[in-house]
Amino acid sequence: MPTSPTTTVPCLSCGTPVRWAVTAAGRRQAVNPDPDPSGNLGVYTDGTGRLRVRVLTTERPTLEHAEWQAMPHAATCAHPQPRRTAPRRTDRERTGTRPAPWRGWTR
Repeated sequence: MPTSPTTTVPCLSCGTPVRWAVTAAGRRQAVNPDPDPSGNLGVYTDGTGRLRVRVLTTERPTLEHAEWQAMPHAATCAHPQPRRTAPRRTDRERTGTRPAPWRGWTR
């Protein structure tokens, strides 16, 4: 169930309130709930009532329409959780040969 753009939830690491927004790629991003002039995000509510976020880049450095400037919560979290990355598989035994590239018929 989608939440309201004004709904804040506590951060699981530090407990401070955050708002969840959606990026252009469809990923969720935690944003501090109060406007912050030093932030690098432009946050706005789209036509469906979902909180959307975009990064203020050199191509689009200013706020547009109903956007407000915010700080990503990951930058200000007091107790950030470590990033989840896939472990490297260095212990894997390598077998077989790598096929040679196909060169086609030459005469």
